[in-house]
Amino acid sequence: MSNLPDFDRLWDYDDPAKTEKAFQELLPVAERAGDRAYYAQLLTQIARTHSLRRQFDDAHRILDEAETLIVNIDNPSNDPTQTSRIRLLLERGRAFNSAGDTDSARPLFKEAWELARKAGEDYHAVDAAHMLGICEPADASLMWNNRAMKAAEASDDPRAGEWLGPLYNNTGWTYHDAGEYEKALELFEKGLAWRIELDNPQATRIAKWTVGRAKRSLGHTEEALAMQQSLLVEHEAVGTSDGYVFEEVAECLYALGRPDEARPHFGRAYQELSKDGWLTENEPERLERLKRLGIVL
Repeated sequence: MSNLPDFDRLWDYDDPAKTEKAFQELLPVAERAGDRAYYAQLLTQIARTHSLRRQFDDAHRILDEAETLIVNIDNPSNDPTQTSRIRLLLERGRAFNSAGDTDSARPLFKEAWELARKAGEDYHAVDAAHMLGICEPADASLMWNNRAMKAAEASDDPRAGEWLGPLYNNTGWTYHDAGEYEKALELFEKGLAWRIELDNPQATRIAKWTVGRAKRSLGHTEEALAMQQSLLVEHEAVGTSDGYVFEEVAECLYALGRPDEARPHFGRAYQELSKDGWLTENEPERLERLKRLGIVL
C-alpha cells in the first residue's frame, strides 16, 4: 500500500459527497495495482461517506462488498488484512450507530478494539474506544473515553494523538450530560487549547463554542454570552454562520431576562438547525422551542 495515495488525507468530513468522489477516483488505481487490502479499506471509507449522509442501505451494501473482498484475501501469517478487518468493523459499527442501532454497533466496536490492540494498530484502537465512548451509557462511556485518552497519550503513533481533540470534546459532553459541568469545562478548555495549537480556525470555533456552553451551564451567563457573540463576529468575518451559535446567544440573552433581544437569534437558530436531519429526527422539541421563541411562522 505504500506506493498508493494515502486516502485518509483526502477526507473532508464537512463534504462527504466530495470525499466520495475523490475515493471513487482511486478505486481503479487500486485495482490496477492489485492491492486488494487497499481496495477493501477504500471501500470502507466510501461506505462511511454514505453513513455521514444517512444513506445507511448504501453504506451496508458497500461494506458487504468490502467484507467479501477481505474474506477472499489470502491470509499469510503476517496478515496484511488486519487493518482492513478493523476498518470494516469500525465502519459497520458507525453505520449502525448513526442509524440509532447502538446494540448492533457496540459489539463491532469492541471487536475492533481487541483486534486493533492485538495488531498494534493504536490509531484504530483509539478510534474504536472513542466510538464506544459515544454509544455506551454514561459510566461505561467515561471508562471508554478515558481508556481512549490514555491509549492516545501513550502511543508512539502521532496519528493516535490526533484523537485527543475529539476525545476531550466527547468526554466533556459525557460529564456535561451528567451535570458535572466543572469537569466538562476543564476538558472543553483542554480541547480548545489543543485546537488552537493545531491552528485550525473552524475546529477552534467549535471548541470555543463548547467552552461557552459549559459556562452557561455553570451560570456564568455573561461570560458565555460574550464568547458566543465573539463567535458570531468570527463567522461573519469569514462569511459563514452556525445555528448552534445563534441558539446559544439566544439562550444566554433569554436567561439574562432579555427576551426581545433573544428573539431574532432564536429565529435564526431555527432556520439553520431545522435543516439538520439528525436534530429533526431526534430533538423535535428543541426545534419547536426555537421556533416558538423566535416566532417563526
